[in-house]
Amino acid sequence: MSTTQKVESLYKKSNFRRITELKKHAPEQFSAFFDFNGKALAEGKLSVKLKELIAVAVAHVTGCPYCIDLHVTEAKKVEATKEEVAEAVFVATALKAGSAFAHGVNALNSFDGQKDDELYKAAYFNRIAEFSKLSGDAFKSFIDFDKQALAAGELSVKEKELIAVAVAHTTGCPYCIDLHTKAAKKAEASLEEISEAVFVAVALKAGSALAHSVNALIAYDE
Repeated sequence: MSTTQKVESLYKKSNFRRITELKKHAPEQFSAFFDFNGKALAEGKLSVKLKELIAVAVAHVTGCPYCIDLHVTEAKKVEATKEEVAEAVFVATALKAGSAFAHGVNALNSFDGQKDDELYKAAYFNRIAEFSKLSGDAFKSFIDFDKQALAAGELSVKEKELIAVAVAHTTGCPYCIDLHTKAAKKAEASLEEISEAVFVAVALKAGSALAHSVNALIAYDE
């Protein structure tokens, strides 16, 4: 009976305590990752608070429950409000949905029998407007939501665009990276700030894989 319960409950907050066991099995890699992670989340051109909000957003895209719990807790420690956390989550929501929407232009190309061997061109994104005719109500609703999610609120437009840049690197959408890097620049984000946001995304995307290793340890022990 106890074995069945362990297998069925794949996510428990307490499981995350096993992460330090990896230091025994891969000590150099363990130390190297946590050294990088600490530097990626440290104060720099961006505040620790904004980096933790970026981390919260990215964690919702990777879907790692351990990362969500950890970085919401850390964001709260550095005085992020629940409203700021919520806004960061909605930026992540808009960007994750937006990456699927943006790739719709590739679907249009494929449906029309694309002859060009190049699968990604900046010009392809111009076809996005075609969805307003193909599925007007859904198109308008998404555009309205996206604008609302990225509008200034508890977080500034610049902060939201930096979060968007990080999330776009997590989804890997080239259209989104192009769009939101330019929007962040327009909102007066420096290249150093954009770079730091990207490294938070790198740390969180790698960290989600590392965090899930506790599930591997549990599975190995079964």
